[in-house]
Amino acid sequence: MSPVDRPLVLALPKGRILDEVMPMLKSCGIEPEAEFAKDSSRKLRFATNRPDLEIIRVRSFDVATFVAFGAADIGVAGSDVLMEFNYSELYAPLDLGIGRCHISVAEPQDLVESDEPRSWSHVRVATKYPEITKRHFAARGVQAECIKLNGALELAPNLGLCERIVDLVSSGATLKANGLVEVERIADVSSRLIVNRTALKTRSDAVAGWIDRFAEASRASAA
Repeated sequence: MSPVDRPLVLALPKGRILDEVMPMLKSCGIEPEAEFAKDSSRKLRFATNRPDLEIIRVRSFDVATFVAFGAADIGVAGSDVLMEFNYSELYAPLDLGIGRCHISVAEPQDLVESDEPRSWSHVRVATKYPEITKRHFAARGVQAECIKLNGALELAPNLGLCERIVDLVSSGATLKANGLVEVERIADVSSRLIVNRTALKTRSDAVAGWIDRFAEASRASAA
């Protein structure tokens, strides 16, 4: 089967965003095979009710990489991931209006009382977003030393690894439970439909058709 004739591959993120995107898939007329809904399933690649579309389910940070390098044609990724990797091969034509949260700088409550963020010249930060963090602080003339962690960032200040973290914040409950407070908001985040630029050129009708369907589903969910 030639690349033009094979089914398009849609990359979806595991976790909370997947729950939010499922009603949108239904609105687009996409029904994954039954195995997709089983929590116990170890499968990562799934057929759908449409012979021209397959789904892969990967970690949220990996969706952009699969699409950027052409292993998937379209996908759903958070704008935080797009900002972190900044892949030139990606086109993000649509804000789906789901997965809304923001990226913030947070520090312990007892540090807030004596701290003045505008006076920072150097910060040591634990984050899974080193590129976003460095760009943010560089724009302010602040040197950022980033410690890369993939989870449990809230532990870092409490255990002396650093004084501050940069992470996604939704309700703020996790920060509060660990004695941390937001002190700077870096960027708002939402999930985007992303497209491989080569696929958009070589399979323009098929890819553009799915962009239109997701756009319509997004408008319907916002109504």
